[in-house]
Amino acid sequence: MARVHIIGAGLAGLACAVRLARQGRTVRLYEAARQAGGRCRSYVDRQLGCTIDNGNHLLLSANRAALAFLAEIGAADSLTGPADAAFPFFDLATGARWTVRPNRGPVPWWVFDRQRRIPATRPADYWRGIRLFHAAADATVADVFPPSDALYRPFWEPMTLACLNTDPAQGAASLLRRVVAESFARGGGRARPLIARAGLADSFVDPALATLDRAGAESRLGTRLRAIDMVDGIATTLRFTDEDVEIGPGDTVVLAIPGSIAATLIPDLTVPAEGSAIVNAHFRLDRPAILPGGAPFIGLLGGTAHWVFVRQHLASVTVSGADALAEAPAEALGPRLWSDVAAALDLPRDPLPPYRVVKEKRATFIQTPANLRRRPRPRTAILNLFLAGDWTDTGLPATIEGAVRSGHTAAHLLASGREA
Repeated sequence: MARVHIIGAGLAGLACAVRLARQGRTVRLYEAARQAGGRCRSYVDRQLGCTIDNGNHLLLSANRAALAFLAEIGAADSLTGPADAAFPFFDLATGARWTVRPNRGPVPWWVFDRQRRIPATRPADYWRGIRLFHAAADATVADVFPPSDALYRPFWEPMTLACLNTDPAQGAASLLRRVVAESFARGGGRARPLIARAGLADSFVDPALATLDRAGAESRLGTRLRAIDMVDGIATTLRFTDEDVEIGPGDTVVLAIPGSIAATLIPDLTVPAEGSAIVNAHFRLDRPAILPGGAPFIGLLGGTAHWVFVRQHLASVTVSGADALAEAPAEALGPRLWSDVAAALDLPRDPLPPYRVVKEKRATFIQTPANLRRRPRPRTAILNLFLAGDWTDTGLPATIEGAVRSGHTAAHLLASGREA
């Protein structure tokens, strides 16, 4: 039977492999690392004495592809979040706290309720959000919502950093528009925040590998691809570090690896430039972390940290668009970030708890308007080779939803033979 060779066991590769294996296709999954998950993984940190995620990921109830993937692997109940859309914030500079609470339906009556909107803002400030849907293709978020806009600092800037991992002055407005169109513009029912209850691996990775195993798929971890032989526009051999794998008649290949690596394997492949960093820090507390209202996360303004996520004794920080911060030593980052966490959790600054700083210096591609034009389509000039990954032309930012949707797209193209 014809085999599908999927290179890369991040979420794009896992989503593609699960979709095809459940359709009865013969799947072989390869991963260079010793564990699956890519940038969405968990591991035991001996210094903290607990399992941590390499980064924090916030999903929305609008993320249909990610939720469908979790349903496919039997992990639909592994996410947690508030019953309704609620986004708590804390301004470190002023001490003010508030929670943005969009109503469930598409008519945004919540903007007329002072208890639901951001302090010192008016309904008209929110109506100006319609400008996002009329922005030019090359517009940045700051072009649409300049810093003088009443919602720039408390809403558009943190949302841009969270979704695009790029400063609003550079981030593509078209990507943010897609996120808003699929979530907030359809009402709070589509904007409910969700996080992994126990950890990323527990939700997205381990159940996926178990599903593949039950379907008879083969997974080869610790196997790095170094070259692809091609003859007359067809991939013929996969050359790994420790073996060569012939691509048989009818076999297909899906490259679900970082764009910079794919560009070294496929001649003339144009990919977006990588290099937008994310810095995370995990603090082990001596008692369970509790945020006001029992929320699992909170957005921070006026400090270094952008978001704090809490899970039992662990408080985890995310700083997006953190290229400059990523160059600082962990010893300097720990106390600096803990100051923000302690304020958010109403804890003393001293003593500094045990912590681990995790830097992803190339967490995403740089999501500027110019870079979007470099995103390739999933079908390549090589007849039996497809692409998947959050860096491909999904129309979405480089997020879990974008990665999973790219994997599903590649699986659909491979199964149907139709163009994207």
